[in-house]
Amino acid sequence: MVIGDAPDIEVVGEAGTGAEAVRLAAELRPDVVVMDIRMPGMDGIEATRQITSSDRGRAASGGTRVLVLTTFDDDEYVHGALRAGASGFVVKDMALDDILTAIRVVASGDALLAPGVTRRLLAAFTEPGRPEAASSARELTGVTEREREVLALVGQGLSNQEIAERLFLSVTTVKTYVTRLLAKLPARDRVHLVILAYDTGLVTPR
Repeated sequence: MVIGDAPDIEVVGEAGTGAEAVRLAAELRPDVVVMDIRMPGMDGIEATRQITSSDRGRAASGGTRVLVLTTFDDDEYVHGALRAGASGFVVKDMALDDILTAIRVVASGDALLAPGVTRRLLAAFTEPGRPEAASSARELTGVTEREREVLALVGQGLSNQEIAERLFLSVTTVKTYVTRLLAKLPARDRVHLVILAYDTGLVTPR
């Protein structure tokens, strides 16, 4: 009801279980699914994985994205949700305006994490010796050397403007490279590009 009262957001469906969320997402093709973590039967992380996996072909051109909204600000849930393909993670004690902003940000194709989550997330994904790193190297197959350079700088947290200045390119060219990376790699947005940059060793912990 609260989300539906926003003048620029239309609620097209509501699900009470993870399985129902997967079914409705396939049927209604919403821009954003606001997903809870704990639900009867299939949990929100598995539902997110199924929604983003089935919709991966549309990801680069604006497919359905998932914003996890939960009372459980737990590292395991954060990592699981983002690994499953979520584009954002916010907690229910955030201000309503911030939650609505998160929905708009995710709908626009960007990613958003609740304050307090980002630092712990990066600490976990940059931990030396993580086993995922070696197995993820194959995910960069087909990426050009220039695209690797751009990905590495995205992984360091640089904006498109900063990357353009570093590589002596135009901002438009950098945006094109980022778009190509999103299309080539199993990444739905900039957050997942950062994760891949660390996983594949392009960026290493300082």
